[in-house]
Amino acid sequence: MQESEFNNGMLEFIKASPTPFHAVANMTEVLEENGFSRLAESDSWNVAAPGKYYVTRNDSSIIAFTLNDDIVSKGLRMVGAHTDSPCLKVKPNPEIVKNTFLQLGVEVYGGVLLHTWFDRDLSIAGRVNYLDSNDVLQTVLVDFKDAVAIIPSLAIHMDEKANEEHTINRQQHLPPVLMRVPDDEEKQDFKSILLSYLNITKADLHISEILDYELSFYDVQSPAVIGFENDFIAGARLDNLLSCYTGLQSLLNAGVSQNTLLVCNDHEEVGSVSSSGARGTFLKSVIERLAGSAENFTRAIDRSMMISADNAHGIHPNFSDKHDSNHGPVINQGPVIKINTNQRYASNSETSSVFKKICHQNQVPVQAFVVRSDMACGSTIGPITASEIGVRTLDVGVPTFAMHSIRELAGTKDAYYLYQALSHFYS
Repeated sequence: MQESEFNNGMLEFIKASPTPFHAVANMTEVLEENGFSRLAESDSWNVAAPGKYYVTRNDSSIIAFTLNDDIVSKGLRMVGAHTDSPCLKVKPNPEIVKNTFLQLGVEVYGGVLLHTWFDRDLSIAGRVNYLDSNDVLQTVLVDFKDAVAIIPSLAIHMDEKANEEHTINRQQHLPPVLMRVPDDEEKQDFKSILLSYLNITKADLHISEILDYELSFYDVQSPAVIGFENDFIAGARLDNLLSCYTGLQSLLNAGVSQNTLLVCNDHEEVGSVSSSGARGTFLKSVIERLAGSAENFTRAIDRSMMISADNAHGIHPNFSDKHDSNHGPVINQGPVIKINTNQRYASNSETSSVFKKICHQNQVPVQAFVVRSDMACGSTIGPITASEIGVRTLDVGVPTFAMHSIRELAGTKDAYYLYQALSHFYS
């Protein structure tokens, strides 16, 4: 696969995946097209090498793997990423009617760069749980696709110090505006609006009542290649759908000499504490079932390695003082090994050396990131996975600007560089 084909596919994947539920559904479709068989956690597994399989949890996390040999004697080559991104989620009772405008109350999910959400064309997507005409509980994915809301900024005339000291109150300033309602109509029911929409767009489902939902706002502007020399990829959710797509394509490109696994967890942006997060049992449970016993699990893990792929902070030309001058990754100069002596990243000299060797063998440039010693360091699923299952782990990522903005920026070369490295790791 050439760089342009890879990037075009990644942009389409990101555009079609406004929520973790959509990302997993899209990955599932690609896996099945490539001969992977679905497993259910509730079933008895009888998988034997060789074979290609996948399993999901909560419809928002996924594990896909290929078995080509005994995992106890050969171990697993694993790549990890996460399906979630910071966003604004619709509250359970969200309706706000103020000055004849219908707004929806939102809850901030993760470390959102809030000011970037103002004056953007927003849509709504996610999962809806409902009763059908036979009173059976069902689930459907929803994506309005069209812009249905906006969070307007306050004019500079009314906030003259907005550029110097503007603060955002999450309760008061973030509810998006959906529409104007008649002066005498104070009560609006979002579930009724949602039901009307679904009965038009998904009439075949015969929805009688919406019971609950997990819905998020997102920017409808498509991701794009930009820059005078087409150097950059701009788009929402690059952190971390870029890594999900790269890991998936690398898995599909893997040969038949190794046992390979891709795990994409939900809820990384809020600490991974959930049944489908990295602190849950999902990955450990799958490997234990493949290994067959606790002893075999330990033997398999000792012969395995995990690469946690999550975007890194590229050195920003306007804020270069925010970086350690010796460890400022440059966009389009290759993937970044992320290092932190306090174990916010799981890389060590052994795992980083393995990755450097892979990169050198494939003419892939490689960089290093260490946060300034006087600044706090973020983290990833890497240390969590390493501590939960005991696997040697490396943290890597592609350099990114504006991380956690509604529209992030990465390089057109870096994801493809990472794809080349992960493909070789898998093979």
